[in-house]
Amino acid sequence: MNQYVDYFIANEFDIEDGFKLRNVLIRPLRPTDFSQWLDVRTYSHDWLVKWEPRVPAGRYPELTERAFLSRLAMMKRERQIGSSFGFGVFFNDHFIGEVNLSNIQRGAMQSGTIGYWIDRRFCGRGFIPEATTGVLRFAFEMLNLHRVEILIVPTNKSSLRVVEKLDLRYEGITKDYLMIDGIWCDHARFSVLNTDWQAKSGFYERFLVSIDQR
Repeated sequence: MNQYVDYFIANEFDIEDGFKLRNVLIRPLRPTDFSQWLDVRTYSHDWLVKWEPRVPAGRYPELTERAFLSRLAMMKRERQIGSSFGFGVFFNDHFIGEVNLSNIQRGAMQSGTIGYWIDRRFCGRGFIPEATTGVLRFAFEMLNLHRVEILIVPTNKSSLRVVEKLDLRYEGITKDYLMIDGIWCDHARFSVLNTDWQAKSGFYERFLVSIDQR
């Protein structure tokens, strides 16, 4: 596909209603999600911020409605140009976290990066591996990306369990990759290629479809 055409490929897809997976729904966040988002971010604040990017002496993410709506507007612009796609994760209509596909590069790279976080109360129940697989399907089958990466602070055991469950390829340590909570941190790099997705379609399908739906 021509690199100047696929840069605007996002406009061809209507993802506002999201994708229903085995147990969760993933979709772009809406203004009406603010109260649930605020509850989750407030409850899990101390558990989440130690793994999130923050410049030295930088403030923690604002939890105001104004900041939330500003972020939604930015995410919409990014969807429109195809540079990033953010998805809220919902279980039984309850917001529990996010999975985001960002840093999308077209042309000769055709790649993107996935990041995720979850409400501490729902950690360890398999919802993020499922949601991440749904985003991988979107990346490979709709955006036609060639490569997707996930980078994790090596001491973040909860996040590492996600890539272990999905059997992603470990590629080593990237030195001082991101400033996390004010400190430059090494990251473990994991990847999955479009060819991996196709070759292991049966493996990934079990994260997306319940036995009753097959």
